Amino acid sequence: MTLFLVLALVAALVTFGGSVLVWKLSLKYRLYPKIRERDVHTRPTPRLGGIAMFVGILTAIGAAAFVSSLGSTRFSNVSIVFQNPAQILAILGAALLIVLIGVADDIWDLDWTTKLAGQFIAAGLIAWQGVSIVSLPIGGITVGSSWMSATITVFAIVLVMNAINFIDGLDGLVAGVALIANGVFFLYTYLLVQETSPLNYFNLASLLAIILVGACAGFLPLNWHPAKLFMGDAGALLIGLLMATSAISVTGQLNPTGVGFDQLFAAFIPILLPFAVLVIPLLDFGLAVVRRLRAGKSPFAADRKHLHHRLLDMGHSHLNAVLIFYAWTAVASVGCLLTYVFPVYFDIDSGWAFLLLGIGFLICAALTLAPLGRRKRLTVAAEAEASRAGAGSLDELEPTAVPGGSPRDSRTPGLEHDDRPTS
Repeated sequence: MTLFLVLALVAALVTFGGSVLVWKLSLKYRLYPKIRERDVHTRPTPRLGGIAMFVGILTAIGAAAFVSSLGSTRFSNVSIVFQNPAQILAILGAALLIVLIGVADDIWDLDWTTKLAGQFIAAGLIAWQGVSIVSLPIGGITVGSSWMSATITVFAIVLVMNAINFIDGLDGLVAGVALIANGVFFLYTYLLVQETSPLNYFNLASLLAIILVGACAGFLPLNWHPAKLFMGDAGALLIGLLMATSAISVTGQLNPTGVGFDQLFAAFIPILLPFAVLVIPLLDFGLAVVRRLRAGKSPFAADRKHLHHRLLDMGHSHLNAVLIFYAWTAVASVGCLLTYVFPVYFDIDSGWAFLLLGIGFLICAALTLAPLGRRKRLTVAAEAEASRAGAGSLDELEPTAVPGGSPRDSRTPGLEHDDRPTS
């Protein structure tokens, strides 16, 4: 665990320093785009933070490789990850390709077909070197063929990349969501390996997850509202690529036929947890694709109808909208993790985890919908005030008795009211 924390710290420090440097250079050379109609921010802001994140991740992986080369008995298991250097190089090569495509898009606004083609090439590179969905932890089911395995893997990686990129619309949103999601996923992979192979605690999934935690933590200070620097497509696609790779690399580590009934939920965590930590991005992605296809547009055509835009339109402040995303991510991912932790480590029925998950969802739903109730109360109060004001006006229009005569219009005492239009 100590080495993991050190690697996270390395990624955080390098990313933070790189973010400050990228921010200053971007301002100096005006490397920022004009504000678009769908943007929430109101001043031009650099969008090249993904470069700093990539450098931080690359440095942390390099530090892990350096430790593995020392031959220390204390960290002897680190070399397990680097026994297949082609696999690590494929991941880094795919990450570099995604960052280059993202930077080009952030500066020149590439066509969506070009970006999608680059994403498929990057995902194919990872699948080609063996990080693929070969087996699923459901009764030891294996994918039918290597071609099918590669195809499913590529589409899964591209899906996650775009899901993460789609929610990148508010200051600190993607960095915070990824930090929470990868933190929970790291805990799961670490605990899983401790149970299944306690002598080989160092694995690719845990390494990628903890390094992403560090990179997001290092980037968040400059990305917090009001943001000085955005991660851009380079950062969002990079996070999605590595999150998908981390999740895929852990599939098949646990066979449910080898565990008891109380531990059966652990067999499904490799499938459930990636979806749990990505529940909001995947939901936003699905709604956006359906919405755009129904409108006869490309599924990748940008608009201002994402979930974070809707939260703002409901009446949430920028900060509240971001915190609500954090809450949904934390509840979904932690609740899913507890279905494994409760029975395995505390001998508690996993039903309690589902109960806590349900309570968490209800709380999040109440917080999400709170502005609607407040808006309704304000509307009712405004209508009541208008009604009282209208009643007061009618009282003023009531005819008043004039001594010695008939009732006259109160607006023109002593004279008959003339309803004829005046010029």
